[in-house]
Amino acid sequence: MFTFPLLLTIYAGFTHAFEADHLLAVTNIVSRRDHIWLSVKDGIFWGLGHSSTILLIGVLMILFKVGISEHSFHYFEAGVGLMLIALAVYRLQKFFRCKKLVIHTHGHTHSHPHRTADEGHKHLHVHFAPKQNFNHTQLQVHTHDHSHKLAFGVGLVHGLAGSGALVVLVMAQIKNPFDGLSYLLIFSAGCIGGMLVAAGLFSVPFSKKLIQAPVLQTLLIIATSVLCIIYGGKVMYDNLLLLLIS
Repeated sequence: MFTFPLLLTIYAGFTHAFEADHLLAVTNIVSRRDHIWLSVKDGIFWGLGHSSTILLIGVLMILFKVGISEHSFHYFEAGVGLMLIALAVYRLQKFFRCKKLVIHTHGHTHSHPHRTADEGHKHLHVHFAPKQNFNHTQLQVHTHDHSHKLAFGVGLVHGLAGSGALVVLVMAQIKNPFDGLSYLLIFSAGCIGGMLVAAGLFSVPFSKKLIQAPVLQTLLIIATSVLCIIYGGKVMYDNLLLLLIS
């Protein structure tokens, strides 16, 4: 009797990670990584942040009987939309700043003699150092941030809204508080697993092989960031509109 609802709750948590707003957010997070393990860790921290908020709201509603109306979640949803826009703008700013630093750090100009049939002359050439010849200063430009604070913070905000919030509302209706919290924990475990997998999968287009193609990398990052801004704007508009007409 218990096995089926348990598996259903894990499945619901796992698939929750693959909702559109989650995928857009995680793509912008893992696009700065060049190693799948760092992306997977981002997914874990993203899931932990997301689950922390859901569990906190769940404890308030189930154990302490704090009433949070469905109306309030529209404000949370609008906040998530704003976060998606901010995340995309931040990602673009970091990406283009990094490209600018790489160009200014690695480029150098010098002159050398060229001999034609009649005479020698000098002209300028611009060279860029290959990866294997990077010095210490150049390596610092390419060093990636190994912190997962961004992923955890995005997860915290995301836990305030979406179907995760609806899950809390549903679980709050379960008469036995222990059962309600148990299912929230199981749902959260499924979320973390799903977000781990999603982060790993969506980091593949930004792997080292594709990063060797700068044009493709730039197009991917711009495309995912623009989609994130558009979707975030839609989420804000839809929820603020609902608040105005309600």
